[in-house]
Amino acid sequence: MKTLLALNTDLSALLSTEGQAPEWIELIPAGPTITGRDGRTWLFDELAQQLVLAAFNSRAIDMVIDWEHASEVSAPQGQAAPAAGWIDRLEVRADALWGHVAWTPRAGEQVAAREYRFVSPVFDYDDAYRRVLRMVSVGLTNKPNLVLTALNHEQPETHKLAIPQALAALLGLDASATDDQAVAAVTQLKATATARNNEQPSLDKFVPRLDYDQAVSRATNAEKALSDRKADEHKAVVDFEIDAALKAGKITPATADYHRAACSEQSGLDRFREFVKAAPTVGDPSGLEGNKPDGTSTALNAEEKKVAQLMGISESDFIKGRA
Repeated sequence: MKTLLALNTDLSALLSTEGQAPEWIELIPAGPTITGRDGRTWLFDELAQQLVLAAFNSRAIDMVIDWEHASEVSAPQGQAAPAAGWIDRLEVRADALWGHVAWTPRAGEQVAAREYRFVSPVFDYDDAYRRVLRMVSVGLTNKPNLVLTALNHEQPETHKLAIPQALAALLGLDASATDDQAVAAVTQLKATATARNNEQPSLDKFVPRLDYDQAVSRATNAEKALSDRKADEHKAVVDFEIDAALKAGKITPATADYHRAACSEQSGLDRFREFVKAAPTVGDPSGLEGNKPDGTSTALNAEEKKVAQLMGISESDFIKGRA
């Protein structure tokens, strides 16, 4: 929840002896409970102090001071929101929050001339405990809310963030729905979900997990075995077609691997068959399959050597007889 808070710090009381704008200004008064002029209260206890300092340090960028909260009011409307200064450090002093300021020349002159006397910090707080969580920005103003030593701006309690339209739609609510309506819708959803989780399921619609996993495993293994068998059968058919085309002289050995890859799918095999039917003979069969060059012979194996020895003939005579 974000709100504009006027913390009533009178800057004129903090002017330097030379009449210049102060380097340090009070942003949130000492708590743990702080109360605005409009009656609103917030919690700025030790936990809030730690949260605010941690959030500021984690951002690692200076916090803006503007005029009349232009960063929060004018900038979202596309209007100019120039900086009046920048807060580069935060400190907790006697349970109050102070910020170190580098003023812009124009803002420094206005503060020194008492044209602006107060600061109004903008911070985030939680709805449950109203604990201050994070500093957002600070505005120069002349209409303070809290009793501070800082610059402030008064704003009604009714300034709240609207429920995002997307969230409202998911909850079945109008975009103008209140926080209470959103909480009620979420509570109803949780109650419905709990009731459904407590329902006893019908056993005829479910199977034990182990049986289900085993059935899925068997089905997966069967599908894989079938796929592997189909792949092996397809490969055997491709090899047969390639060998037949080679023997017919329709393709050459140099292109056999190319055609084999092209036949990896059934559609490719069908195209190859059509190609073989129409293709001319690119190489006639030699008729030399199984023939050996003249003057060559095949050596005897161990069994043949044993037979030749038992028969009392030489290996060369055995080879001639075998031929």
